[in-house]
This record gives sequence, structure tokens and C-alpha cells, in this order.
Amino acid sequence: MATNREKRKATMASPRTSSLTSQPTPLPISLDRDAAAPLAVQLAETLRTAAADGHLRAGDRLPSTRELAARLGVSRTVTAAAYEQLHAEGWIVGRHGSGTYVTTTPPGTDRPAVASARRLADQRRRKPEPALIDLTPGASWVGGLDRAAWRRAWRAAADAPPLLRPHRAGLAEYRAVVAEHLLRHRGLTMAGGLGEQDVLATGGTTAAVAELGYSVFRPGDVVAVEEPGYQRAVQAFRAAGLTVLPAPVGPRGLVVGAVPRGVRAVYCSPSHQYPLGGRMGAAERVALVERARAENWLVVEDDYDGELRYDVAPLPLLVALAPDVVVHLGTTSKILTSTLGAGWMVAPPEVASAVLAHRDRTGTGPAAAGQRVLAEFARNGDLGRHLRRLRRELSARRELVVAALDAAGLEVQGDDAGAHIVVPLSSIAAERRVVAGARERAITVDGLARHHDGRPSWHGIALGYTACSRAELRTALPSVVDLLRDVR
Repeated sequence: MATNREKRKATMASPRTSSLTSQPTPLPISLDRDAAAPLAVQLAETLRTAAADGHLRAGDRLPSTRELAARLGVSRTVTAAAYEQLHAEGWIVGRHGSGTYVTTTPPGTDRPAVASARRLADQRRRKPEPALIDLTPGASWVGGLDRAAWRRAWRAAADAPPLLRPHRAGLAEYRAVVAEHLLRHRGLTMAGGLGEQDVLATGGTTAAVAELGYSVFRPGDVVAVEEPGYQRAVQAFRAAGLTVLPAPVGPRGLVVGAVPRGVRAVYCSPSHQYPLGGRMGAAERVALVERARAENWLVVEDDYDGELRYDVAPLPLLVALAPDVVVHLGTTSKILTSTLGAGWMVAPPEVASAVLAHRDRTGTGPAAAGQRVLAEFARNGDLGRHLRRLRRELSARRELVVAALDAAGLEVQGDDAGAHIVVPLSSIAAERRVVAGARERAITVDGLARHHDGRPSWHGIALGYTACSRAELRTALPSVVDLLRDVR
């Protein structure tokens, strides 16, 4: 004899019709009157799951609300409410004089929360992937931010009144903070003194490169970019219609004599070449400036992490040597966080004017929110304190990485600076083996191949040490060292 609970359940064979016949195929539906969910919600959920799982397919005809109510032994109000919900979500459609039909799964719709028993079983059998320890370069040390100071800066920034109109050059207070930062932490001085009038706010390095491409150059102009180098700069120039040629680099950075002739600009990172880590010597800097002046180039100086030196004071900026031909770019993404989306440009007057004119024409420009936060973060000395803490921490992490590699007899390439080192390898095959082997050990490392625009000329692994914690770094290093030693 059926139990009372079984009597309270209504079951039916839900019809399915193909495009060729009106004969239904059974699809079980069960409604539980003791459940907390209303019957209409249960019915809609059941039909939704059936459509998502393929038990109901596009074009299948459903019974009328009256017929379905009779089969389930429920009020027609229940079936009508369920159909209305499914129609609103796009699962079914009514055709006048024909009936109600299942549509295709709505584009972009996720599967329902109540999955089929088969899918749940598959999920239980599938082992969850372990969290990866990130040893790729390019990240900031966000774990070192003083969260109280960070929140204080955001609150103070929010107190400022909304802007009536955009400030195309950037907020005055932000530009003043950057000028002070460049003077104190990068040793930049200009004739007549460096002030806010010499600084343009940007949305970061890549955004600044794109603006230069659209405002200063013309489609078809040729620019040279370090190879290997920052590939986002390559793509930003190309998006502006420019032709990009490789400029070879060596252990000391850009090889000035190998820069192609006939270019309009050369993009380089002289203080800490990305990704190889070398620094351009004084003689090479002078030679670069001389060629730029003689051949009417612009030199785009990417100083992405120039504040992070541990052996000597930060190197002089190229723009200080030749402000007439150098466009200096800086960013907060390495010293603080990419959250701000804030950077800066110091450029010759004609370049700055062209960039501002482009912003006026296109109605574009850097967002003010990140500028306000940085200005507030610096106002109470929090920026300076963070930079001192950042240098101490990253210096210690670099020593940890270098010591582990030295103990294994592995070569370390790059200056005592920045947030990554490079371990040279003999081939791209060796590089790929290390990257794949690290992935199997739940560690991500970066090969030099992806930093080339053409066929790779340098092979090796770039190891970053800012995206993870120091404990994670200690955990991952033995595995990475073993992999590198194996392929050596």
C-alpha cells in the first residue's frame, strides 16, 4: 500500500513530440506537496533542468497548461505560473493555435543550480585542481599594502567632489605627487625644476603607448621595440597602424647599434630590461640619445620598476639626459597595484600637446579615481613608507631565489633589481619542459618564448617572486630548481 507521502506526490508522463509526429515520449515529473518550494517553482525547475540536460530539446511541444494540470492533479494556476516563468526566462515559447514549445537554451544562460544526477556524480569523481603558486613576473606585491592606509586613501578620495568636466592632463594633485615621486625616488630633475606642468597622467604604460601611437605617429610609421620585450607595447603600436620591427637586446639591454634605420621611435626599458633584466650602461645611453637626435627618433623609455633596485641607488632616467627626444613612461602597477589604473608620462612639449589634442578629439583620458587614491596615499607619507617596505621585502625574496639557484649551480641572469630573475636555458624545448613540469606540480612559471614577437632568440625561465607569499615561494622553489637542473 502506498504511503501518505507517496499519495501526496503527483507524477505524470510529460509528452515530447518531434517535428514529425505529435505522439509524446515520457518524461517523469514529480511534485512534492510537503516541500518548502511552491509547486509552480518545482514544476518550472523540473522542466528547466530537463531542457538544460537534453531530455527536452528545441522544438519539443509541451502539453497545454490545462492538460498538464489534469495529469499532475494540480490547479491550472500552478502550471500557468510555471509556464509564465519559463517563458520569461526564454526556455519556452507559445505559438498561436499550435501550442507551447521548448526553445534552444538561451545564449549565455548558465546551467541551473539543480544539475542532473549524472553531472553531480561526474563532479564528485573529478578531483579539484589545486591552487597554483604563481611565479610569473609582472605582478605587484599587494600583500604588502598597509590595508588601513589603503582604506584611508580610498575614503579620502571619495570625499572629493565629483568632477564637472574631465581633466585631460590629469588631476593637478596627482601630477604634483608624481613630480615629487620622480624627484625623490627616481632622481629626475628638469631645467627650471620639475613640476606638475611637466607630467601627464596616463592609464598605465600600455594605455600611454597606445595614445602615442594614435597621436604622435601616422599609420605606416615604423617603430622598433626590444626583442625580447614587452609584447603589449608591440600590439598597442600595431593597433594604431604602425609597423613594428625588432630591436635586439643583449645582457646589458638594448643593442643600440642594431636598432634598424628609418624608424620614428624606439621603445626600450633601459633601467631594467624586460624581461632579461639587464641595464643599459652610460656609454650605450649616450649612443642611443645621439642616434635619436641625428636620425630624428623619439625614444620611449618604459621605467616600469625603476624604483626597485637593491645594489645601488635607482639609475638615472634617460629623460633626464635628453628631455628633447625621450618620452618617459611610469606606472603604479608594479610599485602598488594595477587596481589604480594610473601611470604618468613626461614628454617633450610637442608630444604632450599631441597627446592632449588626441584626448580632446576622442573624449578619452585617464580615469580620475585612481589618481585621487594615489594622491591621498602619498599625502600622509604612506607611499614612501610602502616603497621602503617593498624594497626590503623584494630584496629578501630575491636573495632567497638566487641562493636556491646558486646552490644548484644554475645561472641567474639580470641585475640586482626588480621583481623577477631569468634562468637561461639552451633551447625552447627545455623551456617548455620546465613550464609543463611546473604546471604538473601546481606552479606557474614563465618562458621567454612568449616575450618574442618573432622566432625566439633567447631561451629561459623568468621567475617572479611578488605574486605569491614568501611561504609559497619557499614551498615552490625546490620543485622549480629540480626541474631546471634536470633540463640543464
